[in-house]
Amino acid sequence: MRVIAGAYGGRRLHAPAGRDTRPTSDRVREALFSILGDLTGARVLDLYAGSGALGIEALSRGASSCEFVDRAPAALAAVQRNLDELEITAPVHRRDALKALSDASERGAAYDLVVLDPPYRHPAGLGRALSEALPAVLAPGARVVTESDRRSPLDLDLPLTDERRYGDTLIRIHDA
Repeated sequence: MRVIAGAYGGRRLHAPAGRDTRPTSDRVREALFSILGDLTGARVLDLYAGSGALGIEALSRGASSCEFVDRAPAALAAVQRNLDELEITAPVHRRDALKALSDASERGAAYDLVVLDPPYRHPAGLGRALSEALPAVLAPGARVVTESDRRSPLDLDLPLTDERRYGDTLIRIHDA
C-alpha cells in the first residue's frame, strides 16, 4: 500500500496487523481522489481511520488538515507510524466514531471532507446514527465519502451525488 499522488506520492504506508482492518486498495483510492478533485485547503476528518491511508492521501493532495479517529489500538499505532514516517503532524484520537463526532461538534469543528470506512460487518447499524451526528460538523459545501461492502452498504440520509463499485467495494459520495 502506498500514497498514490501529491506531496507524498509513492511513499509506502503500513497497515495494522491482523484481519480487523481492511485497507482501501490503491486502485480504489486513486479512483476516489480523482473523483474528488482539488482538495487544496480542505479540512478532513478520517473516521474509522485504519491505516490512515484516506486521510494521508487527502493531505498529500493539498488538504490543510486531517484528524484521524479509530478505536482499535493496532489501527492507531499504524496511523501514527505512517504519520511519523511521512513527518506529518496531525491529531490522532482513540475514540468511537459517534463520540468523536459529538466531541468535534462541541468544540465547533467543521470539516470540508469526511471519509468513513467502518468495518464491513457494521454499516447497517451505523447509518442512522451517523446521519444524525454528521451535519453538526460539516462545513458548507462539505462532502462525505463512505466505503462499504456492496452487499451491505452504509446508508446515510444525506444527498447522494455519486456512487461507484470496485469489485465488492462500494464508494458513495454525499453532499452536505
